[in-house]
Amino acid sequence: QVQLAESGGDSVQAGGSLRLSCVASGYVYASRCMEWFRQAPGKTREGVASIYTGAGGRSTSYADPVKGRFTISQDHAKNTLYLQMNNLKPEDTAMYYCAADFGRSDCWSDSASEYKYWGQGTQVTVSS
Repeated sequence: QVQLAESGGDSVQAGGSLRLSCVASGYVYASRCMEWFRQAPGKTREGVASIYTGAGGRSTSYADPVKGRFTISQDHAKNTLYLQMNNLKPEDTAMYYCAADFGRSDCWSDSASEYKYWGQGTQVTVSS
């Protein structure tokens, strides 16, 4: 089993920055997919940014609305996933979740069903 715990959510003004963290515990395979999703009230959960690390190297993918503003990264020594969010906009307001899966390298997905392990989420609120 893998447990994921997010932190770092907050309320900020538009144009501000936040860094979300997600600590993984349990049996975390070296070859993994991890992705940040978000869900705004009344909307479906959507993919934000993904990262693959494993024998094939490392690759990242981003949803179009966050390209150039958000950066996903990992610290393997700390088993921690990060999402650096800059130039935040009110439309970035949502609950942010980290998710993990193993055994594949095509990590990016806009469907929550592609991921097996989930954290509880951390709230990001951006005011104009």
